[in-house]
Amino acid sequence: MKIALAQINTIVGDLEGNYFKMLDYIQQAKNNKCDIVIFPELVITGYPPEDLLHKTHFIQDTINITKQIAKESDTITVIFGSIALKANELYNTGIICNDKKITYTYHKQLLPNYGVFDEKRYFTKGRTDGIFIVNGKKFGINICEDIWTPAICKKQSHKGAEVIINISCSPYYRNKLKERELMLSKRAKDNKIYICYCNLVGGQDELVFDGGSMVINPRGNVIAQASQFTEQLLISDLDTVLTDLPKMLIKDNEIWEALKLGLKDYVHKNGFKKVVLGLSGGIDSALVATLAKDALGKDNVICLSMPSQYNSKETKSDAQQLAKKLKIKFYEISIEKMIKAFHLSFPFISSPLACENIQARLRGNMIMAYSNTFGALPLACGNKSEYAVGYATIYGDMCGGFAPLKDVPKTLVYRLAKWRNSEMEIIPNSIIERPPSAELRSNQKDSDSLPNYDELDKTIEIYVEKNKSINPKITKMIDRSEYKRRQAPIGIKITKRAFDRDYRMPIVNKYGK
Repeated sequence: MKIALAQINTIVGDLEGNYFKMLDYIQQAKNNKCDIVIFPELVITGYPPEDLLHKTHFIQDTINITKQIAKESDTITVIFGSIALKANELYNTGIICNDKKITYTYHKQLLPNYGVFDEKRYFTKGRTDGIFIVNGKKFGINICEDIWTPAICKKQSHKGAEVIINISCSPYYRNKLKERELMLSKRAKDNKIYICYCNLVGGQDELVFDGGSMVINPRGNVIAQASQFTEQLLISDLDTVLTDLPKMLIKDNEIWEALKLGLKDYVHKNGFKKVVLGLSGGIDSALVATLAKDALGKDNVICLSMPSQYNSKETKSDAQQLAKKLKIKFYEISIEKMIKAFHLSFPFISSPLACENIQARLRGNMIMAYSNTFGALPLACGNKSEYAVGYATIYGDMCGGFAPLKDVPKTLVYRLAKWRNSEMEIIPNSIIERPPSAELRSNQKDSDSLPNYDELDKTIEIYVEKNKSINPKITKMIDRSEYKRRQAPIGIKITKRAFDRDYRMPIVNKYGK
């Protein structure tokens, strides 16, 4: 039996666009004489549709397109994720179509309600058994979370399923692919079944879906696998042992591809072509500029260098060198006159911190003015370590429509820079080797205000990702900075627990442990 897994990149709410993309992949599967073509969870709506599911007309439009897809199942069985409405209850649904009609529906049983997931807000728990027959072979179907616990697969295999199909929208974080593969291998081996796992690919707001769809045999071996971070029609014959599997990305390469896809899709899906950012000669903006060039192309990245008296010749030179190596547009515009004009207009501003923040906010104004004038999406260059402890200027360097490094700890920023330079030096080594500094006062270094980044990042990981309290001084800084993070642009999730969707702490909060 020949099965195709359509690992596609959808857009939330683009019902018609997602429909036509499905038609294209259905036709490709037909051309390859496949018996079945499988699409991810909620493929018509895009994932996660969130409160679009509270719109009755959105629900009806989705149901109408679901019926149109069924008409394409003339010579092939089509399996995909959609929604179903019964007795005013909404279900996250797996649809099985053949002979130009819907022949079976399965309602997701385990509705995740943790981390980035909020499915109990919208859906009712399903109770269907998920067993259906194609060409005389008995199949089971379940949806994403259903396969992460043993019970549903076990019941379906006991009812005679030889192949279990799981349609998923499983978002990326570091090492997630390996976790999935180990879990799916165990399910296949324990139940002596084939598993066809079809995952979504693409960026959606903070989330990135990495694909990695796979077919696993009853011995727990992966016999076919799609690449990560790219659309693909993966075709597998269950009777054939395949050994030509894609080479999986190593850790830093994988993270880079996740960041690249997340940035590219956020920019393009929101109708932008170009981005603009402040290029200071520091490590964070250097990495963001390099990432933007890789994701969007050199012609779509604009960098503004906005030095004051505190910016060294070295950092200004490094910014110029990086822009030249990346072949991106670069403008150097001093903010000294604006600083003087500000102080002349507001002579009572004398606080050293206020004077530092004025510089950052003037730069933020220039970035936003460029964005308004030329329609480029402004990128903020802050990282997870800075956002965690509030080492960033609200309405200043936090200005932007998107923050690609928001979930990237500072130590990982350096590691990614070194990885990106491994084949050819793009980011000047002087940027990587120089002690980090905001350059808002004379001889300033991050270490004047913050612990060593190794210590800081370890504390952030333990406190934020594992909910364990260590180093009260740092955890207090994290708690007090929640108000800033709420007003910061969103960024790409790459860790198990990112700020925003994953991390929902009260701003007014007197619990200090």
